[in-house]
Amino acid sequence: MKKLSLLFIGMLSMSIINAQDISDALRYSQDNIQGTARFRALSGAFGALGGDMSAVSINPAGSAVFSRSHASFSLSNIDTTNDTRYFNGLGSTNDSNFDLSQGGAAFVFASNDNSPWRKFTLSVAYDKTNDFDDTWFSRGTNTNNQSIDLYFLNYADGKRLDEISSLSGESLSDAYLDIGNTYGFAHQQAFLGYESFIIEPDDITDNANTTYFSNLANGTFDHDYSYAATGYNGKISFNIAAQYEDNLYLGLNLNSHFIDYERSTLLFEDNTNSGSTVNYIEFENNLSTTGNGFSFQLGGILKLSPEFRVGLTYDSPTWYTIEEETTQYIATDGDNGFTEINPLVINIYPQYKLQTPAKITGSLAYVFSKQGLISFDYSRKDYSATKFKPETDYNNLNNAISNTLTDANTYRVGAEYKHLQFSFRGGYRFEESPYLDGITVGDLTGYSFGIGYNFGNTKLDITYDQSNRESATPLYNVGLTDSALIDRTDSNLTLSLSFNI
Repeated sequence: MKKLSLLFIGMLSMSIINAQDISDALRYSQDNIQGTARFRALSGAFGALGGDMSAVSINPAGSAVFSRSHASFSLSNIDTTNDTRYFNGLGSTNDSNFDLSQGGAAFVFASNDNSPWRKFTLSVAYDKTNDFDDTWFSRGTNTNNQSIDLYFLNYADGKRLDEISSLSGESLSDAYLDIGNTYGFAHQQAFLGYESFIIEPDDITDNANTTYFSNLANGTFDHDYSYAATGYNGKISFNIAAQYEDNLYLGLNLNSHFIDYERSTLLFEDNTNSGSTVNYIEFENNLSTTGNGFSFQLGGILKLSPEFRVGLTYDSPTWYTIEEETTQYIATDGDNGFTEINPLVINIYPQYKLQTPAKITGSLAYVFSKQGLISFDYSRKDYSATKFKPETDYNNLNNAISNTLTDANTYRVGAEYKHLQFSFRGGYRFEESPYLDGITVGDLTGYSFGIGYNFGNTKLDITYDQSNRESATPLYNVGLTDSALIDRTDSNLTLSLSFNI
């Protein structure tokens, strides 16, 4: 990544930029609560059980199951392996990340003996809902005649030459900044392609020219692409719950969400195609995203018998306010010599809104007295309902989301067996693809197992879980849209300490 020794800040108008895409909508709409070791050991199938701080994030009625005030915190080590295939090239990366994944406390207040409301619970809980740390690379020879020149040609098409080129005597950094402030993101991309000699106007003497061609000849292109992302999505839940008589638990969560996400992509492209006047391209893009949001959850748990329980939860949409910053760099080499455009400009985009879809979860559990339990959760979320706002500015993107994403079901099953002070646990989960094609992001399968020890007022739990998902990720959403096939495996080791207060 190029070091920024001098920074210009560009404020880009919302009406003339559209740098967001479907992958952004999906990234902030998916949740993967990491939670306590016990929660993870049952693969998150806790909707009808409660009695666990991370279960409160699934069903807010779960805190009313506690008989005493309770607190817990969890540490996790996440190990991610990405195996990639891009045409004839294979790649593999492995990264580990150690972090606090959960923490919270529930305070139980018993009612007097004459009230049907047996107890009330007030809770506050933090859960990491998604981990964005991800690194992968793809290398191979593109035999589809697909070059990064298509990216710049696509953005340049229909734009006047004098709107994507520098003025006489104007530095490239100043031109990049001015074009971004005046015309927006798309014009900046066309500017980078033109000033780096990747694309040429049909008539270079006509400022009104709107058609362009590439300086790269048809053939094969060697690509070396790297992707590195860091950050997370988390939420703090403020919970109130109550037990009515002996069999009904009701709860409400008010959730504060936050996003911290950074991504860097870097492409090296080489070609030896006869007729190309550009033979080498280096293109770097960096993104920094922060955001905050709000959602609420309503939930209930009903004991149909001493052993059999059912649960139901409604998760509202999450309403986010998001801010983004980007930087770019490009370099080329060929008949015109080595050309470098390093604008040293931070593009700061206006805030935008994102509304993620709501979710419904139904749960069943069977408890074998004090010896064990079996639980099952089913969730449904319609990702095609995700919306960028204001909708008048994002009408095309929202339509694309509606036509590309779909509703997805999630199935989770878990079991626990207790022997003396020990608890033995296992679970399985299956999440359907949120894409209509089922390929861009595939189905997810995962399993888990863990063990816990009860010291009395204190419990220590440890869990190992693993999940796998395949995806076909386009290198770019415009132009060079050939995909890297990624087989991702996440392995997690979680340690939790919980205790009665």
